[in-house]
Amino acid sequence: MTNHDLLPPDQRLDLDRVRSLLTTSEVGPNLHYLVQTTSTMDDARRLAESGAPHGTVVVADEQTAGRGTKGRIWVSPPGQSIHTTLVVRPEIEQLKRLSIVSPVAATDAVRATTPLEPTIKWPNDIQMEHRKMGGILIEAEWRDGRPSYALIGIGLNVNFDPAPWATQIDRPATSLMIELDARQQREPVFAALLNAFENRYNQAGTPDLHDAWVSRLNTLNQEVTVTLTTGEAIQGTAVGVDDAGALIVKTETGEQRTFIAGEVTLREATDPS
Repeated sequence: MTNHDLLPPDQRLDLDRVRSLLTTSEVGPNLHYLVQTTSTMDDARRLAESGAPHGTVVVADEQTAGRGTKGRIWVSPPGQSIHTTLVVRPEIEQLKRLSIVSPVAATDAVRATTPLEPTIKWPNDIQMEHRKMGGILIEAEWRDGRPSYALIGIGLNVNFDPAPWATQIDRPATSLMIELDARQQREPVFAALLNAFENRYNQAGTPDLHDAWVSRLNTLNQEVTVTLTTGEAIQGTAVGVDDAGALIVKTETGEQRTFIAGEVTLREATDPS
């Protein structure tokens, strides 16, 4: 997939360089590149439905209708960031842990290519000092009682300046460029992301993956408000996480409750947004 005329050559992703930096065996060899698309999630879904293999990747320089969780808009101006979706064909145990694999891999990629050490706001935000640097959207399709495929959409702000988009962004944002005070090359970060994802995917269910995830979570021991899809709001302290990625909250009444990512919207209790 190509539509190169939409972006000057010096702003396009250099696929040859990306491929030269890959160390993967399954994630990335089947790589589909678009200069512009509505959403890489939609492109990846079409590919998955037509039989695309495990590890297929769609990446775009610009999304005109990028989306995040809960139907939010994901701002994706051209040539500034990484907008990608991975197709995986997991067993149930791997599917259960994609919400752990994906943010750990994203933070791995930043740590491997910069001096930054981003953290994870449960369940799917990549942050620096509580400013959002990236996000993850996971969608799964089931057939005959087992997962057919899953889509992992990852957005990572590389040279993105959030200031012009302030009215469309509902919370503080940042990027590698802002944190490092210099423009960054996207190709090493993107390749590191695919390398890290394959590594962490193969670690699903292991202590190494779980320990890396827990050590990077900035939500633990914080006061939080959990808003269920029903609208019910529960306040308490995030006291832990379980092996499948669920958040354990001790409520104001002393009860411990467990929430999976798809059930809730999470905000720090001190965050008025």
